Amino acid sequence: MQHSSGAKAKNPTLAALTLGAIGVVYGDIGTSPLYTFHEVFSPNGGLSPTSSNLIGVVSAIVWALLIVVTLKYVILILRADNRGEGGALALTALATQGVRNNPKLRNALMLLGVFGATMFYGDSVITPAISVVGALEGLQVLTPELEQYILPLAVLILFGLFAVQRNGTAQVGKFFGPIIVVWFLTLAVSGIYQIAQHPEVLRALNPFYGLQFLLDRGFGVFFTLGAIVLALTGAEALYADMGHFGKRPIQLAWTILVFPSLALNYMGQGALLMGNPAAIENPFYLLFPDALLIPALMIATMAAIIASQAVISGAFSVSKQAILLGFLPRMRIVYTSAAEAGQIFIPTVNRLLLFGVLIAVLGFQTSGNLAGAYGIAVTLTMVITTTLTYFVISANWGLPRWLCISATLFFILIDLALFIGCLFKFFEGGWFPILLGVVLFSVMTTWARGRKQLLDSIQRDGMNVTDFIDMLDTESMAKSHRTAVYLVARPETVPQAMLHNMKHNQVIHERNIILTVNFDEIPVVPAKHRAQVESLGKNFWRITLSFGFTQNPDVHRALARLKNDELHFDMQEVSYFLSRETVVPSADATMFAWRERLFARMLKNASGVVEFFRLPDNAVVELGTRVQI
Repeated sequence: MQHSSGAKAKNPTLAALTLGAIGVVYGDIGTSPLYTFHEVFSPNGGLSPTSSNLIGVVSAIVWALLIVVTLKYVILILRADNRGEGGALALTALATQGVRNNPKLRNALMLLGVFGATMFYGDSVITPAISVVGALEGLQVLTPELEQYILPLAVLILFGLFAVQRNGTAQVGKFFGPIIVVWFLTLAVSGIYQIAQHPEVLRALNPFYGLQFLLDRGFGVFFTLGAIVLALTGAEALYADMGHFGKRPIQLAWTILVFPSLALNYMGQGALLMGNPAAIENPFYLLFPDALLIPALMIATMAAIIASQAVISGAFSVSKQAILLGFLPRMRIVYTSAAEAGQIFIPTVNRLLLFGVLIAVLGFQTSGNLAGAYGIAVTLTMVITTTLTYFVISANWGLPRWLCISATLFFILIDLALFIGCLFKFFEGGWFPILLGVVLFSVMTTWARGRKQLLDSIQRDGMNVTDFIDMLDTESMAKSHRTAVYLVARPETVPQAMLHNMKHNQVIHERNIILTVNFDEIPVVPAKHRAQVESLGKNFWRITLSFGFTQNPDVHRALARLKNDELHFDMQEVSYFLSRETVVPSADATMFAWRERLFARMLKNASGVVEFFRLPDNAVVELGTRVQI
């Protein structure tokens, strides 16, 4: 099944896609009002909720949403679509295409993009934790005695959330959309009610108050920015989920519902604190009268779960892209929808995410503590996104250099200010996503480097396939009246499985296909460009199948659809010969010993080629080989 290349039974309308975008894309940023205001005025920041401070904070938040989310992401970065796909790795692919004539810069940008992807995993761990815990903290507003149940309930909800992932998210937008619409309307209405009590908060719409507030803070501005950034968490999801809904629905949803609702709610919280500074204990839930606290708690908890779902699904998509681009070992991928190839479930990633989320919840325990860990991952991703975007707009779009530099400097100065603000929370929890990112980056680069060295070793010790065929006396050998397909990563070298087959079975097949599967740095390779066929003589053929990094590599189906005037074979008479490598340490290894051991372990535990390439179980022969790297 190919992503976005097959026909669908129905073409969703713009309204349906917009509703789906609201349900999936905006769950994360939509739950930010649960904890942002409380963190801005936390005791550590030394900021008191005076009238001037409140107007300044609200102004800074509203204009941050306008500049960072609306201008940068909704207007600019959503234009950087990689054939309809978005996200860190899709943007990285675009940026590297623009500098393909500069190998060193290309490799540096690729590594930068991979590190940005690891920061998304940090977001995928912290978002479920902070969203669910932040929503359940409304229980202590009902009565302090319920505080002891917050963590157990959070753990129970998170277990349930990750347990249902295997059922798929094919209907996630349709089901979650109406709930999140109700959530945003709740944000807007509760904000409007408080604004009506203190309309002077509307002065915050003037950017002068926000700018003056930040300038007056002096060096302390970084502490404030480190909390204000929580209002921007989830902005990356606008770009990451573009492939699911398209640019237009995401832009419409932000413009007509999401941004107005968020702005009204933040102004409402500011207005509430103007009349009652003591409400800083929980300014979101205290927006509601006592009679509406329980309904508010229920809808907030549902919104938090939906926000968690969005980043979990995104982690599955990023993991699949990383596998196909060669930065993660093969894993079992479950396709949960017959109609949409983007709906996937990866059991290994699901288990690791659950483990990380539970550590975050039990280790940090409150949304306030989790907030310290949150912003640093988000802002570092923003810096990386801005950097990569520069190479897209300058090299790919061909915009004037002065415009590219000016726009990039404008956005990156804002990103860096937010990042520095979050760095001050490094010892309060900011170390957690950084540590997670460094570990994942080490794993991903170890796999990529180890895989390259493994293939180089096979090619170095192997025999050139054309020379081998030239010297082969096929007439005198026993023949099997079937077709042998040898899957290899380097098609110039004789497959180890072929040598083993000829040596031990003393037979050659009537047709021999040396098959290589390539994953291009584009999301989708059209079916008409899928296969390249080359005759090597003596009934040997070299076939290259190309897929995009969002597509499903169904090799058996691709071969069944192959059309070639000279090569004909019956798919019922095809045998797939695979070589399973075992890494053997060598004395002159160029990798550190721990990285070599890590690569060997990942190679051993990688999901089999059979499942990954969707080969028929009853047509596969696996032969082992030992390789030094």
